[in-house]
Amino acid sequence: MPAFTRRHALGLALAGLAAPGALAAGASQARFTLILTSDIYLMNEDRDGRGGMARLAAVVNAERAAAARDGRRIIFVHAGDMLSPSLMSGLDQGAHMVDLLNMIGPDAFAPGNHEFDFGGDNYRAQMARARFPILAANLRDLAGQPLPGHADDLTIEIGGFKIGIVGATFENTPKVSSPSGVAFSSTREAVNARAAALRKAGADFLVALVHADKTAAQELYDSRVVDAVLAGHNHDFRVEYDGRAVLAESGQDAQAVTLIDVTISARQGEEGRRVTWRPRLRVIDTADVTPDPAVLARIRAYEAELSRELDAVLATLAEPLDSTSSAVRGGETAIGNFIADALRAATGAEIAIVNGGGIRGNRFYPAGHKLTRRDVLTELPFGNKTVRTAVTGADIRAAIENGLSKAADRAGRFPQFSGMTVTARLSNPPGSRAEAIEINGQPLDPARVYSLATNDFLARGADGYAMLAGKSKITDDSGDALVANDVMVHARKLGTIAAKVEGRLKLR
Repeated sequence: MPAFTRRHALGLALAGLAAPGALAAGASQARFTLILTSDIYLMNEDRDGRGGMARLAAVVNAERAAAARDGRRIIFVHAGDMLSPSLMSGLDQGAHMVDLLNMIGPDAFAPGNHEFDFGGDNYRAQMARARFPILAANLRDLAGQPLPGHADDLTIEIGGFKIGIVGATFENTPKVSSPSGVAFSSTREAVNARAAALRKAGADFLVALVHADKTAAQELYDSRVVDAVLAGHNHDFRVEYDGRAVLAESGQDAQAVTLIDVTISARQGEEGRRVTWRPRLRVIDTADVTPDPAVLARIRAYEAELSRELDAVLATLAEPLDSTSSAVRGGETAIGNFIADALRAATGAEIAIVNGGGIRGNRFYPAGHKLTRRDVLTELPFGNKTVRTAVTGADIRAAIENGLSKAADRAGRFPQFSGMTVTARLSNPPGSRAEAIEINGQPLDPARVYSLATNDFLARGADGYAMLAGKSKITDDSGDALVANDVMVHARKLGTIAAKVEGRLKLR
């Protein structure tokens, strides 16, 4: 569970003092609660018993029931990322998440970049099934028109007050996903334009519901063009209130849910109507929530379907595959070659590097074995995502040196790769173990930039691969698909897997 910083805790403490007092003559007042979630990839709880759609549903339903008793209005919003990436989405392209979100019924949804991982056509098809408002002021078709079923904003009237919500999706989606047939514009410009129009139309309180990086979300908050910025994309848990505006993010997978109770008041004076508002900020840790039974039952049905799918055969092995720990952490392996080849095929990169420690099955598969999805998940259980990045030849050499640096200890950083051959002597001094490296048959050029496929774990510099970090902006949200899904797709395309040890790594 993410912890508050001191600044966040102070904001909560100050907000908690905002209990409404008696109304002055000629004044009016209303109350509503904003409930924020985003970036949900797990339909069920995580290993710590937090999150998932059933617990989210329980939070929303409990708040709606309480609001009906005390005269509040609930506005439940989702700030994007649900169709991908997850194991189930690799089978149904995110249809199960639309179904589950339909059961909860958000008041507004702003699409995220992962909504487009399966292409623009799939995005349109899945959104056509949505029974909730989709807001994306900076998203248009190629003719410049809003997509069917989409709007820029909406207005909700509560007790004589108008609450405007402007939605926007991640403007850099074309760089990180596959949004064919749609165009993206600036988040800030789109929100500013629609916020101004809503204010002119009489909106008393404005919300920007955005899937945006930290810089864009912060700029919207600092601009005060809206009263509340409710954001997704960064997987951060963040709540800020400075007396003028609120900025909130709710992490990922509904591990925690952020609620903002707003008391809004208006008073008619000599200079006209004056509107003021104050928030009370709350956070619900969903580890303490009992899952909603109806949504949980639907999840169980999907999980049963997934279990059946996991036993489906992907391919037949023409050669044995050895994933024992000593093998994948000590030398070239057929299974390492196969997995690295799959990442290259998925991304079109020149080379691929994966860490042997990420291959966890510790099994031996004989020739003739029918490889299933369950086998692939056994080998790749961590939920890592495939990332394509750009690195120099010098970085590649440093990466190989790092991978070989603890070979004697059978460390997990040992490299399995595709698209290159390496001749190495482990007894050489550190930094000079790799005596020769060729990329697709050509000597490694230290100054040249190469495209590299890897997993997000290594791309963030983990396992000693610091030389790969910072080459691209890798975050928890990077990657279009799970490594496991890309390996499954590759296996199914091959039909027969003939991977073998072929001399990619020659140890002397």
